[in-house]
Amino acid sequence: MTEPMIIRARIPAPADHVRRALTDPAAMRIWLAEHVEVEVPERFGFWGRTTPEGDAPHQRLLHADERTVRFAWLLDGEETTTELTVEADGADRTILTLSQTHWDFEDVVTGKSIRGVLQTYWCQVLTNLAEHFEGRPLTPMQDYTSTEMRVEMEVGASPSEVFESITSSEAVTKWFGYLIEIEPRVGGRLAMGGFDNNPDPAKVLELEPDRKFAVDWGAAGVGTWELAGSGGKTRLTLVQSGFDEARPPFAAWGGFLSGFAELRRYLEVPDWQPVIMA
Repeated sequence: MTEPMIIRARIPAPADHVRRALTDPAAMRIWLAEHVEVEVPERFGFWGRTTPEGDAPHQRLLHADERTVRFAWLLDGEETTTELTVEADGADRTILTLSQTHWDFEDVVTGKSIRGVLQTYWCQVLTNLAEHFEGRPLTPMQDYTSTEMRVEMEVGASPSEVFESITSSEAVTKWFGYLIEIEPRVGGRLAMGGFDNNPDPAKVLELEPDRKFAVDWGAAGVGTWELAGSGGKTRLTLVQSGFDEARPPFAAWGGFLSGFAELRRYLEVPDWQPVIMA
């Protein structure tokens, strides 16, 4: 078995408030899932369209104390283990560490198991938790029951600022939290990990300043950012098309959505820091 996946997130709230949100059903229905049934220690379940294999609750509580919540989660016939631990980082901020077993990058590439979505799923969820405490509108989560991949959100920045933030290598690397190099021209390359480390980069298909940016990601399809602005704000629409609908690239799409959330925070939050820590 591979080592557990570890994700660390900055949550802008005191540690006891964050810990409470991990088992409070009302809060969990905001940041985690459509449906929640939790009564510690007897019940712990969540499910719905935005939960992988969310047809029913497939979790059971293993442990809960003042710092940690650990639960088993049956996914694709395997019982995985998820653990969330809070640690105070000053009076008003918490470092939340998530540990998730039974995640393998090969499942991200092949789509063989729904467990391949877990990394980008948890990045979406933890960013939602941070936005919940910030009192911000939450970015829509991936719908695992649909092959329509489209999201619209208002961004508190002008179209030119947004366009620069999605086409500049320096800006995208900053808010996405991973090296990305872009040749901002039609036919140019977009390389996750940088040009020197990516022998099969994506290709820029369309580029209309302050209006549209489309990228061909290969098997994951074509991602298109459409911008429409007024009054210093931008209506940003992200659409994914051209993928195999029999095997939707949910892991990749989840990565786009968690990135979308961080892009909004990058442009809107004073003294911005990314939620997900490198």
